[in-house]
Amino acid sequence: MQVEKFYYDNKIVRNFAYATVIWGAVGMLVGLIVALQLVFPVLNITQYGSFGRLRPLHTNAVIFAFVGNGLFMGVYYSLQRLCKARMFSDKLSYIHFWGWQLIIVAAAITLPIGLTQGAEYAELIWPIDIAITVIWVIFGWNMFGTIIKRREKHLYVAIWFYIATFVTVAVLHLVRSGQIPYTWLQSYSWYSGVQDALVQWWYGHNAVAFFLTTPYLGLMYYFMPKAANRPVYSYRLSIIHFWALIFLYIWAGPHHLLYTALPNWAQSLGVVFSFMLIFPSWGGMINGLLTLRGAWDRVRDDVILKFMVVAVTCYGMATFEGPMLSLKSVSAIAHYTDWIVAHVHVGALGWNGMLTFGVLYWVIPRMFKTELYSKKLANNHFWLGTLGILFYAIPMYWAGFQQSSMWKQFTEAGQLKYTFLETVTYMKPFYAMRSLGGVLYLVGVVFMIVNLYKTVKAGKLVANEEAEAAPLAKEYVAHKGEHWHRWIERKPVQLMVLSLVVILIGGAIELIPTFLVKENVPTISSVKPYTPLELQGRDLYVREGCYTCHSQMIRPFRSETERYGEYSKAGEFVYDHPFQWGSKRTGPDLAREGVGNLKKSDGWHFRHFREPSSMSEGSVMPAYPFMLQNDLDISTTEAKINALRKLGVPYEKGYEKNANADLVEQSKQIANNLKSDSIIISPKKEVIALIAYMQRLGKDITNSPTPTQNR
Repeated sequence: MQVEKFYYDNKIVRNFAYATVIWGAVGMLVGLIVALQLVFPVLNITQYGSFGRLRPLHTNAVIFAFVGNGLFMGVYYSLQRLCKARMFSDKLSYIHFWGWQLIIVAAAITLPIGLTQGAEYAELIWPIDIAITVIWVIFGWNMFGTIIKRREKHLYVAIWFYIATFVTVAVLHLVRSGQIPYTWLQSYSWYSGVQDALVQWWYGHNAVAFFLTTPYLGLMYYFMPKAANRPVYSYRLSIIHFWALIFLYIWAGPHHLLYTALPNWAQSLGVVFSFMLIFPSWGGMINGLLTLRGAWDRVRDDVILKFMVVAVTCYGMATFEGPMLSLKSVSAIAHYTDWIVAHVHVGALGWNGMLTFGVLYWVIPRMFKTELYSKKLANNHFWLGTLGILFYAIPMYWAGFQQSSMWKQFTEAGQLKYTFLETVTYMKPFYAMRSLGGVLYLVGVVFMIVNLYKTVKAGKLVANEEAEAAPLAKEYVAHKGEHWHRWIERKPVQLMVLSLVVILIGGAIELIPTFLVKENVPTISSVKPYTPLELQGRDLYVREGCYTCHSQMIRPFRSETERYGEYSKAGEFVYDHPFQWGSKRTGPDLAREGVGNLKKSDGWHFRHFREPSSMSEGSVMPAYPFMLQNDLDISTTEAKINALRKLGVPYEKGYEKNANADLVEQSKQIANNLKSDSIIISPKKEVIALIAYMQRLGKDITNSPTPTQNR
């Protein structure tokens, strides 16, 4: 049989490896800063470095820059060797790499300056979303071109996960990115309120599933057997793992919205399928760990296997905890607390981080034809990383249990036992310990950077690694007794289409009725569109990332209705583009901020924005003095109202021409209110609009009972 000689492209793998290391350090450093800001609010130095703007930068940097480059590094290395073919196009590889880095740089610029869509994990503005779409298509084109020209007939399990990742992330991104622009950089979500919340967490949960999980399972299936020099434990288990996982995962998003205004049927679907996820998830974990059968003695001495074992173990822990958190009784305790923060970071630091480090330590010496510079440094990195995870997660779990307990406790007289601020100040030692965990983890990354730098210096990149293999036979004859799944493995396009069908089922069943059946979102006649000033204030609220600390969703629990007021209804949010229900309460819920005992004077809000601790001693909220200095940009009012009218918000036709006149009038009223409170400020300032928005919250629901005490 004729053998063909060809060359693997290691240069593109090296580029993504370098980017992984650099962006990983940057993303984790930003994470450490935002962690410290909750301990020392004085670290909110400028408007561009406030918690609300840096926290989305941290999440996007870790997810799309660190893990994103890491998965591309692993895919480009493993795919070529599994297909016995060079990547389809060096030019496409080059465009993919530099396009992705430019997207990351654009995110790093736009998020701190306040350009955001205000949706967790989907904050990037619409022009960047378009760029992501283009680069993702280029990645898929290059990947499928390589698969089609392969010299290996069967597609190994890792490639199944790569294909499912490509097709599902494409669908998620296109659906979540539905926006109507009103300027070249800013836009409103197509969806509103309940629908926007469902789309967001359908996207958010499955971004975790298909960007942070499925491609990394592909890397596990390739690199773990390679590092252990053992075959994967079970081919049949990998088949069950793959198809069950991608089918079940796509249904699970609604479990992020339990006890909210989301229709109960959607919540129930989320619970059922989330709980079932434990079976394929643990099947994958077992398949990974049992691959080491007969090689466990090597784990003691091989640092790469140590990283991979901890990674797969953290994957198992996180995917056990996820289904548990989807149960309503557990969600009632954990949601909005730091428990969720601990859960997320066990996955991010443990599963994604540790596996990425293991792959880096495995790949770099092989591409540079040298030995790892220092196994001792790598071992130090391993222990710092492992201790960092423990010092991070354990205090956050404890903090979460404590928060939930304090929020729900009543005195014997039936009054809430703790104000919300007391729960905040109680958390500071836990946040300090979490920061220590972050320091340990980051120091470990610095050790890795030094180790890999020395390794690279000692070797020389084999940019074009020589390989040879027989060409792919044009006709394939099935062997008697061959497993039925072999047919699918020989058909990459059919595998992609079947994966697409499998993931579309759950998404369609959950999303379509919520959009088309009116009873899912009953309207409330008293709910009116925002005034122009309130609309501008709401957009400032989104710009500053206030949703990262405050929720606007009161669940039907006695502890919440006593603290905040009437529980939230679906019809309240029909004009909210985007929704602002939040997912974490570092600060109190704001859904009824403008009514009852929760209502504060305009002067109180002014002083609170200027210096939060002056009104709430011990507050960890950033100060917003720049809003007292910056003039409100009202040049966009007309465009905003036009865009929202197209989305169904009932502003009268032609109102946009008079909107700024109403805005100025309401601004003057608030400025006069402040003057009566001995505060002299121009009605043109941004803080006036934000006060207007705060005072609007909750007013549409006129029958809200008065909370029994301050929050």
